Amino acid sequence: MSRFGLGMLVLAVAAAATSGCVSSTDIEGLRSQISDVQRQVLTVQKQASSKQEMESLETSFGKQMDSLLKTEADMQVKLQELSTQIEALQSKLEDTNYRLVQLSQQIASTNQELKGLHGTSDPALVPPPGPAAPNTPPGMGTPPPAAPPNAPSADPQALYNAAYNDYLKGNYDLAMRGFREYLDTFPATALAANATYWIGECHYRQRHYRQAIEQYDAVLNRYPRSDKTASALLKKGYAHLELGERAQGVVQLQHVLRQYPASDEANLARQRLHELGVDGG
Repeated sequence: MSRFGLGMLVLAVAAAATSGCVSSTDIEGLRSQISDVQRQVLTVQKQASSKQEMESLETSFGKQMDSLLKTEADMQVKLQELSTQIEALQSKLEDTNYRLVQLSQQIASTNQELKGLHGTSDPALVPPPGPAAPNTPPGMGTPPPAAPPNAPSADPQALYNAAYNDYLKGNYDLAMRGFREYLDTFPATALAANATYWIGECHYRQRHYRQAIEQYDAVLNRYPRSDKTASALLKKGYAHLELGERAQGVVQLQHVLRQYPASDEANLARQRLHELGVDGG
């Protein structure tokens, strides 16, 4: 019953009392009805208040969800930026190592030149005298034999450095030729695993993911103790994902976590698995 009805009921009671036609029983009945109306009014007010509170809670909850979704999106962007920065740092580290090796070679070359200028005290290092060349004018010696054409470089480090420098410049075809020449000429050196890995990286940069996987497998199978095994396993997983082979890619990334849990590659693998909605541990 509305407030208008309640007012009419009160007026009716007053009018009846004035006319002297209302008994005490009627008055009690009216009072009972008034009490019922008051209870109904309170119930309606409580329900209206509860409804407003629910609407307020729903609005607040919606705002919180929007804020959480925005925060998650921002975190995804930051993680992607972090991944890019880590890859850039790895490339810079390789470049720094390359420059350090060059500097070491220059120092070694300078030391050799200094030894040549001052002579050597080790008789075993002094070449034995050979027969004098006939009719040789004073001050003239026998010219050294000419090097055969297309002879491979005698310095494995120089050949490796040249190929890696081409990789850094983005000359991937030229870099692959250099690394393959290195492997053909010096297959048993310490940098053979690195040369194989960088051939895979050249293919990966050119989006030749199947060929890249073959080179990463070569690193894992031929050089299982190499420093490049964790990177080869990680990039093999990436290559499978690029080919749309999700299951194989996830397996390779999980191998990185199990075999190299404390490495930078493990952090990258964990991040990629999170992006794929897979528990990385």
